[in-house]
Amino acid sequence: MFLQEPYAPQRELRIHMDSPLAYKMFCHYFVKTLAHTYNAQPLVIMCIGTDRSTGDALGPLVGERLYKGCKYAQVLGNLKEPVHAVNLEEVLEKVHSTYDKPFIIAIDASLGRSENVGTIKIAPGALRPGAGVNKNLPPVGDFHITGVVNVGGFMEYLVLQNTRLFTVMKMVDIISIGILEGLEIFFGKNKNPINPT
Repeated sequence: MFLQEPYAPQRELRIHMDSPLAYKMFCHYFVKTLAHTYNAQPLVIMCIGTDRSTGDALGPLVGERLYKGCKYAQVLGNLKEPVHAVNLEEVLEKVHSTYDKPFIIAIDASLGRSENVGTIKIAPGALRPGAGVNKNLPPVGDFHITGVVNVGGFMEYLVLQNTRLFTVMKMVDIISIGILEGLEIFFGKNKNPINPT
């Protein structure tokens, strides 16, 4: 129903938050991506960002939702203990020293073209946190999820500060519910996860 052609792990999904099928498409593709990339490793969901900026709060807000209801993964990054530019490398080092070959799903806000604001993306491979604000941070994730919260290209820090909370929260709802239900679907039909908690 959602993907007419066969799934290929090198592909990405882009779906706008206003699509009536946004949540279902996100959940479906999340499960497909997990099925083609996950291999019984400790599962870590790393939600990157800070609550000091509306636009950059996407990750911590998703983390807050997941932290309260996720039983299949270790969730890092929420409103109380965000994962951001200052502590990202330290958190990554701790994860890799604590777990044997952890499988990391990275979540972060991004900036883009005006026509793409409100778009959620699931893509294979790592994301580069801070790229939208010209920060050089290590890549994160075996696959990643981003939400385009506002327009990039000019005065990025100010743009993030002036992002609509409505836009962020609508994407937070789709991503967090999609992940929680996607994990239930995936681990309900497959082997038990290696839960690092």
